[in-house]
Amino acid sequence: MFKSLMKFTVIFAVVSLTIGFHSAAMASTGNDEDSINEKFGLPIVVYGEALSSSQKDEVRKLLEVDDPSKVKEIIVTGKDLVTYIDGDAHSNMYSSAKITRKDTGEGLVINQVTPENITEVTDEMYANALLTAGIENAVVDVASPVKVSGHSALVGIYKAYDEGKGTSLNKDRTEVANQELNLATDLAKKEGLDKEKVSELLTEIKKEIAEQNPATKEEIEQIIDDKLKTLEIKLSPEDRQLLIDLFNRMRDLNINFENVQSQLEDLSNDIQKRIKETVGDKGFLESVSNFFKELIETIKSIFS
Repeated sequence: MFKSLMKFTVIFAVVSLTIGFHSAAMASTGNDEDSINEKFGLPIVVYGEALSSSQKDEVRKLLEVDDPSKVKEIIVTGKDLVTYIDGDAHSNMYSSAKITRKDTGEGLVINQVTPENITEVTDEMYANALLTAGIENAVVDVASPVKVSGHSALVGIYKAYDEGKGTSLNKDRTEVANQELNLATDLAKKEGLDKEKVSELLTEIKKEIAEQNPATKEEIEQIIDDKLKTLEIKLSPEDRQLLIDLFNRMRDLNINFENVQSQLEDLSNDIQKRIKETVGDKGFLESVSNFFKELIETIKSIFS
């Protein structure tokens, strides 16, 4: 009995160390502050109007705003919701963001600083919607001191981008981008679908549109059906139609995804990596769970 207990004590120690290293690796994300790009001016930090003074200070720390003089600070309001996405002017705005514009070709990078408080929208969902809206080269950090769905952060990003660029984004594009984000989060709540799979579907459809440049609604339908089949995703007729309507509206707006094809490819690779990591994490946790089940059963047998 003593030898058996010693054996499991050693194994338990090894597993504990493994869990520690695994957790440390997952936690070490980091968010280094870049130097100011004089070509584009100061990074812009946009705060949700509903934030209290203490929450605003908390967001400053989360977004690593150590010196407010090195950023441009603005507030996003319910009025901005109306301006950009025809939203409700009385909505409470908590999501905040820091936008640092980059040179053409550097791509779009999304960092959720508080992923535990952004409950519905993933990095890839933000990236897809922003590319649809016409934002292509920037580093975007998103944070919220309270749990929110994450939808309203888009409006703050749009406002910050307008402030930095000095020209207005196309409202039709920002509206369809918001429609895309709403559909993405709705689909991710369906049984059998997860956020990564939904992001993969949207990205792959855009990549195919960039390659084929469809001229008709029927061609859009064919691309969507092909991708649903390839990715083995089953949608209800109603959800399939929403997807068709979304991308047909993008076609009507002449949104040219060919201009961001390389970014779509990078996004697709990021999604694949995220899916593999998720599967790996599940496999790791399952193996640990099985180990402890076996350990408990063995200890029971020793003392029975």
